[in-house]
Amino acid sequence: MAFELSPLPYAPDALAPYMSAQHVQIHHGKHHAKYVETLNTLVEGKPEANQSLEEIIVNSVGKDDKAKIFNNAAQIWNHDFFWLSMKPQGGGTLPAELEKRIVADFGSVDDFKAKFVETGVAQFGSGWVWLVVDSSGKLALEKTGNADLPLAHGKHALFTCDVWEHAYYLDFQNRRPDFLKNFIDHLVNWEFAAGRLAQAK
Repeated sequence: MAFELSPLPYAPDALAPYMSAQHVQIHHGKHHAKYVETLNTLVEGKPEANQSLEEIIVNSVGKDDKAKIFNNAAQIWNHDFFWLSMKPQGGGTLPAELEKRIVADFGSVDDFKAKFVETGVAQFGSGWVWLVVDSSGKLALEKTGNADLPLAHGKHALFTCDVWEHAYYLDFQNRRPDFLKNFIDHLVNWEFAAGRLAQAK
């Protein structure tokens, strides 16, 4: 059964003015869609064609002969998760339990936001920045390169931000710090993150 491009959870212009409709249309309709198209070509006639994205990712991580399959499957999963990590009129007040955990593990919401931007900027080249529940049950910020993701390492992600250049260049050119601050202040879907936190329990 062929993989399909997941529809956006909102209209392409719904994140404006913080993310332009043109950017969303190109990012989702070109970049994200290309990973789906490529994965379908790579797995045609192979066992992976009947596996979920999660199964493909876990079964192919670290295997040189499966690198292309892993990269495309992971990038589909990452992008699906990225779109869900944002919402129209995002940012703002955090759900109580999530705020409590962030304050406990980062000192304050403002400290967390600063650390988020710092972590995303520190990712050299293409990649992602994630809020995860680590092995001790604490919240942590992590960066991954290229298509890598917490799922491949047995970790539970709460939200992610794409820091590949295609994720911000149209709206922010080379200003990755501004893009990340814009994301955490105006786009992040705290309710989605809180739901993921509840699932981690």
